[in-house]
Amino acid sequence: MGAVDLKGRKALVTGGARGLGAGMAKALSEAGAHVMLADVLVDAGRETARQLSASGAKVGFVELDVTDDAQWAKAVEATVAELGGFDILVNNAGIEVTALVVDIDAAELRKMLDVNVVGSALGMKHAFRAMRPGGSAGQGGAVVNVASVAATIAFPAIAGYSASKSAIDRLTRVGAMESGKLGYGVRVNCVYPGLVPTDMGMKLAGDVVAAGLFASPEAAVGAIVEQTPMGRLGTVEDMADAVAFLCSDAARFITGAGLPVDGGMGM
Repeated sequence: MGAVDLKGRKALVTGGARGLGAGMAKALSEAGAHVMLADVLVDAGRETARQLSASGAKVGFVELDVTDDAQWAKAVEATVAELGGFDILVNNAGIEVTALVVDIDAAELRKMLDVNVVGSALGMKHAFRAMRPGGSAGQGGAVVNVASVAATIAFPAIAGYSASKSAIDRLTRVGAMESGKLGYGVRVNCVYPGLVPTDMGMKLAGDVVAAGLFASPEAAVGAIVEQTPMGRLGTVEDMADAVAFLCSDAARFITGAGLPVDGGMGM
């Protein structure tokens, strides 16, 4: 098997303005795909699209609040119009709210579930509608949902986040079954990233210190590395390459699967 080839593919990546989403968009574009970034961070998203386009890739940006059904419809319409199709969705947008169970705030938990779970479900909904036969794109495709190693381990102060990412696993598997049985031609998989030192990842390290669980962010990161057989944190490239693989024909007989990209932490 050679390098991942996505020439001719048209992708929409949510949460694409920065962090993992920007890295995933970069990997897809480097493999030959045209990419639409979607995010609520408009200025950052446009700048990331500009930077990726500078290499010659076709990359656009659309504003998207993933919790808004109508905005999803517009984002998919814009993707099809600007890129000339739509056959890859990377459901990456998400937030993480750290809290011990005894300190859970209902409003914060609902907000996180709305972004992480409802947002991903709406993405699958609109991807299926566009990609299935008779849809605005109509050529089938691939959906990759971004879960987390948090769905597979018991780490303190992330109960709500773990629950939301466990839901992504179930959405993925049911979506894959529906797509197959109903003849949509859309493969649906998810990845479980380990901790990556992005802004979001390092915020978690600081939050667990504030919760009284570790003496310092360095100690928190050390505890995660200690639990990881490969002995290091993940990189954006580690996660992005796994997503590109699942979007490609190299994964053509893979659907309904969850791929750990966590250095063995969740085994």
